[in-house]
Amino acid sequence: MMRQNQSNQKNFIQICVIALSIIGLLTCIAVLFPQVRHAILEFVEQSRNKKIFEYHAWFNAFISYAIGGICFILFIDYCMLTNSGRSLVRKVDCEIRDCLSEIDFRSLIKPTVIMFGIYLLGILTIIRANYLYMDDIGRAVEGYRIWYPWSRYVAEVATIFMHADTNLTDISPLTQLLAVLILSISSVLLVYLLGNKKITTIRLLASMPLGLSPYFLECVSFKFDAPYMAFSILICIVPFLFINRKKAFVFCSIVSLLLMCMTYQAASGVYGMIVLALGFQYWNSRAKLTKEIFSFMGIAVFAFCAAMLIFRFFLMKHPDADIDTSGSIHPVSQIVSGTLNRIMAYATVINQDFGITWKIGIALVCILFIAKSIQVSAHKKISSFLVSTVVIGLSFIASYGVYSLLQIDTFPPRMMYGFGVFLAIVCIYVVSDYKKMAIVAVLALHWCLFVFAFSYGNALADQERYAKFRIGILLHDLSSLYPEKIEDHIQIQLENSIDHAPSIKNISKHYPIIERLIHRRLGADFYWDYMYYLTHFNFIPAEPVNGLATDFKQSDLPVVLDSYYHTIQSDGSRILVVLKH
Repeated sequence: MMRQNQSNQKNFIQICVIALSIIGLLTCIAVLFPQVRHAILEFVEQSRNKKIFEYHAWFNAFISYAIGGICFILFIDYCMLTNSGRSLVRKVDCEIRDCLSEIDFRSLIKPTVIMFGIYLLGILTIIRANYLYMDDIGRAVEGYRIWYPWSRYVAEVATIFMHADTNLTDISPLTQLLAVLILSISSVLLVYLLGNKKITTIRLLASMPLGLSPYFLECVSFKFDAPYMAFSILICIVPFLFINRKKAFVFCSIVSLLLMCMTYQAASGVYGMIVLALGFQYWNSRAKLTKEIFSFMGIAVFAFCAAMLIFRFFLMKHPDADIDTSGSIHPVSQIVSGTLNRIMAYATVINQDFGITWKIGIALVCILFIAKSIQVSAHKKISSFLVSTVVIGLSFIASYGVYSLLQIDTFPPRMMYGFGVFLAIVCIYVVSDYKKMAIVAVLALHWCLFVFAFSYGNALADQERYAKFRIGILLHDLSSLYPEKIEDHIQIQLENSIDHAPSIKNISKHYPIIERLIHRRLGADFYWDYMYYLTHFNFIPAEPVNGLATDFKQSDLPVVLDSYYHTIQSDGSRILVVLKH
């Protein structure tokens, strides 16, 4: 009787799967027709009562989504309706359960609390600064999400739950505290994996660059984006908890890497760096045979490539031309030279960003990595020297992730936080059962990073006070010249920008990256600052004009006000504000 009930239940589930698959396949096939895609987008526009942002990009993206949906449905049918598929699912499920049962999660709580306290202390001045960082301005003022142009669907959906609404409001520091918690878990898991499941205080401290590198400090500065940027690191570490079970490792790697791509792609190098670190440890200590190491690395490469291809062809949405981003890979004829140029430019930017103290500390840590590798190696010294040097070089290249393959000309700090993870991995290895001199060197470097985090947060507050002072004077003068709100918008164009506050100029003498982390307010062509000084301060009648599209300087407008901080030229409807440094 029980077997009959189980058989009936199994048949019912199969019928439901088949029915849903047919509906799903018919829907995906229908979406491939242009008329259906137009109808869907028009329906959404009518229901929202406004035009869809990036209409044509969405129209084209639906093709990839439909093809991806067909492939996904067929894969689910294989797993649910065939004996081999069901067997595969059972094996993966069993392996995942076995791996999780081997982890003592209670032992991870105390280290997580310790790292939470360290990271929270490190970003305390950033939280206190209460600085609207770049597109935080637009999200706070207008409440929009719009992560989908960059295919960050996880951030797009998670934000709705985080803010308990489709319309965003500024709920900081809650988002930044969540980011700190995620970073803390990431540090603990990284130490757990690289330290052979042994977590010590020194190793935890060595992992600090993961969250307190100057590059990730920009990520924490974003009030709305911070938790998702932190999550992109964590999700790349998780698959290695299943490293001893091949099927579970491949499955979790692909899923995790897809989640990373749909959250923040700058973490794409984290997975590769951990693969290199673990593979090197296995080789250097002879913990595994060379064949087993290559097998592990081959499986990891397969999972990474599979995830990147799935994302690229089925999930990635190509933005419109006016969006400042690109997913284009170098042409085949230039892929080697283009990639090498990108890596060289990446190294050059890091060299320009870091002060001499940091450079000495990083160089010393890398030398200690090689020295320790030689000392503890089960291989010949020359072999260990060569392999450890190659691992350092490859890990540095991997820290930039897939961006080294793309045609992108800019290097914003938030795209370079893989370098902080690179430092964390090297430092964890160096302090593990090695000389006290190595521990002192690592902690000295981390103290410099910790001090800079405080300086950066205080500098944000200084820049905010100075910018508000300058903006207040400007809006006072504009409101005196145009005291009444009129229906026809006044067009405003800016020339120059509000310079950095004196404290930032002082910090930049030793930490040049500070000038890249803290943007000059009211940049002439920076949309967020137009929104900041117009909408955020409720100066509604004005309409900003992009300086590249229309140049009021050529119109020789009469000077209506000249002060210590700015000159205002206007003919009554057009205004040119020349900011003075």
